[in-house]
Amino acid sequence: MVLCPQMGVQQELTDHLLRDYTEPIRDPLWGHMYIWGPLLSLMDTPEGQQLGRIRQLGPTAMVYPGATHTRLSHSFGVFHIARRILLRLLHHPQCPALTLEGVRAFLAAALLHDVGHFPYTHSFKSLPLMEHETLTGRLVQTGGLATRLRERVQVEPGIVAAIVDEQLPDCGSDEIRLYRRILSGTMDPDKLDYLNRDAYFCGVPYGVQDLDYALNQIIPNGYNGIALEESGVSAVENILFSKYLMYRAVYWHRTVRVATAMVKKAVFLGLRDGAIQPEDLYGLDDQLFFSRVGGIAYEPFQLIRGVAERALLKPVATIPFDPSRSAHQALQRQEFRSTLEEQISGDLGVAPWEVILDLPDAISFEADIPIIGPDGPCPFVTRSVFSPDVVSRFTGQLRKIRLIVPQRVIRLLTDPHQYLLNLLAAQVSPGETP
Repeated sequence: MVLCPQMGVQQELTDHLLRDYTEPIRDPLWGHMYIWGPLLSLMDTPEGQQLGRIRQLGPTAMVYPGATHTRLSHSFGVFHIARRILLRLLHHPQCPALTLEGVRAFLAAALLHDVGHFPYTHSFKSLPLMEHETLTGRLVQTGGLATRLRERVQVEPGIVAAIVDEQLPDCGSDEIRLYRRILSGTMDPDKLDYLNRDAYFCGVPYGVQDLDYALNQIIPNGYNGIALEESGVSAVENILFSKYLMYRAVYWHRTVRVATAMVKKAVFLGLRDGAIQPEDLYGLDDQLFFSRVGGIAYEPFQLIRGVAERALLKPVATIPFDPSRSAHQALQRQEFRSTLEEQISGDLGVAPWEVILDLPDAISFEADIPIIGPDGPCPFVTRSVFSPDVVSRFTGQLRKIRLIVPQRVIRLLTDPHQYLLNLLAAQVSPGETP
């Protein structure tokens, strides 16, 4: 029997992933993770080591003391799962044509995907800053990382950058397009690691996935990413429901939201008033952020120092976010929130920076992964209980508008809940029912 050339290439790539990945990393979640020496050397750079000084979950340790794991351990976990996904695809006879450089670039991208991440988890999200993927793309193309990628891993840094940062051109490469969709999708290695890892270190059962089962359901979908066998529907449902529970119990816990909102407001005001520039925030780890930015003599940065010392403001009223209300929609704009916060601060006689209206950013529970059944491919939603209505209800249960104020003025609000309702009702558009 004569093997087709591509089958021979698949075997060579499989041999590389099994034979050359011999450096063990002991992980409390996944056990022994084996990595290729040249890839491991990427983490012996300042950018790689800084990941060990950024907590994966930022303020969450205020609620779950075990949640002190870092983006370094997460990055190794993402690499580990990415390698397993590649092995699964290469084992399949319908695996699209891959190259050795592409495989190495993808695994480097999985390992380095967070090197541009901001400190203190997602407190800087939606602020006028570069996306962390853009920062990652820049970092892997400069300095020691670029040198090691070229000389040791033997891949072009630009390919690694293009896999992480989808704003960069893919140069018409089907392989880059494939790796992008594996690295960021419904069942990507990032999500599979952080849900399990965060649940493990928080000591909660909500995020746990059956990783072996999930990966065994993967089949190639050409260069469009991955698909699942029909029996894999439950694996995706588990991911979506786990994500919902983790947001409800961990990521958007009330105390976590207060600390996140305090840091976010301080940074927003600092950028707006010129106390800091975006460049001051790039390349910081958690400790550098609190010491450098928190140490600046700018009054709203008392919020940052308050978080560092766990002197938090108090949430006094919470109402569900209603997307049908124009005032609720407007609250998604930081500038509009600032206007209302100034109004509240006037009512309470405190500084505007001491009042926060917190609204978490929108999150998605959509799943676009195709399911391969007896009659061919079909959308995930046609095989799952996660209908658009269910997804909408999930989101509606999670997003809350919170009024957060200093402890000393709570007594001035006889009924904080009604006060917040009245404040938002006064912002209705003409013709809208309050």
